[in-house]
Amino acid sequence: MPIHTCRVCGRDFFKEPLLVYKNMPKAAQHFPEEASLKTESGVDLRVCQCSGCGLVQLSDEPVPYYKEVIRAAAFSETIKDFKAKQFAGFIQKYSLKGEKIIEIGCGRGEFLSLLQPFDVKVYGLEYSETSVKACVKNGLNVSRGYIDSSSKKLANGPFNAFLLLMFLEHMPEPNHVLKGITNNLTEGAVGLVEVPNFDMILRKKLFSEFISDHLLYFTKETLQTTMNLNGFEVVEYSQLRDDYVISVVVKKREKLNIAHFYDYQIRIEDEIKNFLGRFQDKRVAIWGAGHQALAIISLTKIADKIRYVIDSAPFKQGKYTPATHLPIVAPDTLRSEPVDAVIIMAASYSDEVAGIIRKQFSRNMAVAILRDFGLEIV
Repeated sequence: MPIHTCRVCGRDFFKEPLLVYKNMPKAAQHFPEEASLKTESGVDLRVCQCSGCGLVQLSDEPVPYYKEVIRAAAFSETIKDFKAKQFAGFIQKYSLKGEKIIEIGCGRGEFLSLLQPFDVKVYGLEYSETSVKACVKNGLNVSRGYIDSSSKKLANGPFNAFLLLMFLEHMPEPNHVLKGITNNLTEGAVGLVEVPNFDMILRKKLFSEFISDHLLYFTKETLQTTMNLNGFEVVEYSQLRDDYVISVVVKKREKLNIAHFYDYQIRIEDEIKNFLGRFQDKRVAIWGAGHQALAIISLTKIADKIRYVIDSAPFKQGKYTPATHLPIVAPDTLRSEPVDAVIIMAASYSDEVAGIIRKQFSRNMAVAILRDFGLEIV
């Protein structure tokens, strides 16, 4: 049955297909023989576009053999020479000597064999039983399988790098495959991913490029979106073979390390408490009830030393700060209930507030502004 939502981001397709082609070849492989011609027929292709991420794709079912890689290009000596040089550069640039590389969808090992002369540990994954047997016969370390879920565990993993060459466009569930790859990689691992270039197809109006075998039609933008949604960052982009191929190097996204925020928090807390130590408890006010000020009051645990919080927004006045329960008051409260000092936590309005205090209230009042670099006495 045709699908109606994007295979990558899950958003609906635009209501109408971009193109509908009638009586198209049912597949680009496994050609019919004479005996089957009476029952063999074409299919209708519906070329749709996601209304969310913009990826162009067929709404039709995949061909029965979509898990198997069939490479006509691998028979070209020109391609072999180019790939050998490309792989050599990839290995050198990303320091992969001695590391483990796996090709997802390795076919009969045409490209894996090009990696063997290099100082890397080469593995492959392929669904076709015939192709796997051919790889093993040629001394290649290839397992039979297909990544059909993000939890798929691959033999010999985790890997430091992967290849995914002219295979992604065939996949009805690309997220399963890409997330499964991610979960079988080391931290900081890299990958070489190549797909047909839909930017070029659009530019040259190559209407004949639509075929049942290719479900997904990637531009530079939609390929990057697909990679990003599945745990990768695109670190290199190029177009190969007369712009027919998009080639990207991706890196497994690493979890941010922002633990140093705690150190900065402690420093700010020390500066604020040192300032407060110059005054009696409840003789200092804070000006600003924005989200940053509310967070600072909570994180620094200074509420018991603060008299009130000033804010110019009437809808906040008469209320209390969440979690710390300090009264929020109007600026005129500085006259009716004066304090010895004010800490301004008003972000980009802080200098304006400092000017208001100096012009309208006691000049004897100590004033400090919480800047991004710390507490500044003004």
